[in-house]
Amino acid sequence: MVSVWVLYASERHSTQEIADRIGKRLRLNGHHVEIQALDLSFHGRWRLPCDALVLGSAVHDGAWLPAAESFVADNAARRGDRPTWMFSVGMTAALPRPLRLLAERVEQPRIAALVDVIHPREHRRFSGVIRREHLDRRGSLLFRLLGCRYGDHRDWAAIDAWADDIARGLDVSQGGTVAGDGDGDGDGDGDGDGDGDGDA
Repeated sequence: MVSVWVLYASERHSTQEIADRIGKRLRLNGHHVEIQALDLSFHGRWRLPCDALVLGSAVHDGAWLPAAESFVADNAARRGDRPTWMFSVGMTAALPRPLRLLAERVEQPRIAALVDVIHPREHRRFSGVIRREHLDRRGSLLFRLLGCRYGDHRDWAAIDAWADDIARGLDVSQGGTVAGDGDGDGDGDGDGDGDGDGDA
């Protein structure tokens, strides 16, 4: 059994629910899991008696939420050699197909910078929830002009499969070293994080 912390930053609960789902899936695979929301004071309470980390955040304006960015900046060195996986939750699946295909290929610079700091085993991108009430008048107008679709765009099957992939990596742990490709290239086959407020 491997001890895993799942840390996330969420604004409207969509990313929180994804983090909970990942954590529960890892537990089903026999691992000990702690699930914790990140806030701007969390870096002062660093205490991770764990073997591995899963870090995730909603994506707003092409970046992780401030609490998640701050956590990476303040704690990357303290993480040591713990194997880490990252996930981003955006709104790519809400876009019309041409824009969705483009967004899936785009690497957001601020998120890419975090990936470069952490060097995760993998960075996976998922789509979240976007509802009319999440946008101001200007945002709602732009959303409509782009032909985007409101709704819950989370792909739970893909989320479960990713959590199972992490569990398999943890299962081959030998002497505290977890197997993985270690390339941290962030090019997983998820939905893409896009550049909007897909957290909900």
